[in-house]
Amino acid sequence: MENLMLGYSSCKLIWTLLITILGYTSCLPVDDDSVCTAEEIAKYSIVFVGKWSQAAFPKQYPLYRPPAQWSSLLGVTHSSDYNMWKKDEYVSNGVRDFAEKGEAWTLMKEIEAAGEKIQSVHGIFSAPAISSGTGQTFTELEVHSRHSSVSFIVRIVPSPDWFVGVDSLNLCEGDHWKEQETVDLFPYDAGTDSGFTFSSPNFATIPQDTVTEITCSSPSHPANSFYYPKLKSLPPIARVTIVKLKRNQLGLPGSQPNLTAVGNEIDDSVSETPLDCEISLWSSWGLCRGTCGKIGTKTRTRYVRLQPANNGTPCPNLDEEAECEPDNCI
Repeated sequence: MENLMLGYSSCKLIWTLLITILGYTSCLPVDDDSVCTAEEIAKYSIVFVGKWSQAAFPKQYPLYRPPAQWSSLLGVTHSSDYNMWKKDEYVSNGVRDFAEKGEAWTLMKEIEAAGEKIQSVHGIFSAPAISSGTGQTFTELEVHSRHSSVSFIVRIVPSPDWFVGVDSLNLCEGDHWKEQETVDLFPYDAGTDSGFTFSSPNFATIPQDTVTEITCSSPSHPANSFYYPKLKSLPPIARVTIVKLKRNQLGLPGSQPNLTAVGNEIDDSVSETPLDCEISLWSSWGLCRGTCGKIGTKTRTRYVRLQPANNGTPCPNLDEEAECEPDNCI
């Protein structure tokens, strides 16, 4: 009987240990970067092309104070356990400051902390701002076999908290690095400011919302600067091309990428987006004027809220007359 109890206790102990080990294993993070068996380090050029033109985005296009432009580009190379920003999730304080005001200090501190504490960040890279809606900027970045993903953010200026960027683009494919990657970029709302237009005053979103993509129909409000209800989708507002540098380029200072080779097509590739005329509601009818005993006329008016552009629907008549019986006849 004693041997039976001892055997039962031993089996129970082994079973408990097995459950504990299995439970611990299931809680371990899956390291997607472990599948990257390419050479440890690769170097890339990254070219950001702004395609925010008045032809492609005519509605409320900022022409002054300030005109349409792009902030500096701020990015990181990292492992799968880090996100600079992510769609449908809340942004950090650093991303909020960058998206709203273009201030990078808090975001830089957050990136540095992620690199020090969990070693998820391999390197930080940045590129100069673009002083117009169309233009380009470039820099270089370095990825590691354990840090093969790229993320970056560029603020749309002016805007409440709108930006473009890439979240966790993996440049590794098994045992080799990708030669080139091109991504069309569309506007995102950081979820921290509730403005509808490029020049909206600061109006904090309380409680804070998650990151959402801005489309031609969302937010569904006529005041929205990107609201084009007749379009199926917005044209790309920017594009990024990442090209792997050859070995003989590694470490060479000023190894500028061939901008023509990566698609310098800022003007040629932009199609015009038609913008229909937008008018106000009718005013109330004016006084009925006319001669006693005869039919008189009354008038109402409306005004143009938004002039048409790029062969959009023209404005209708702004005045309308109707017959009436004179109130104060002559």
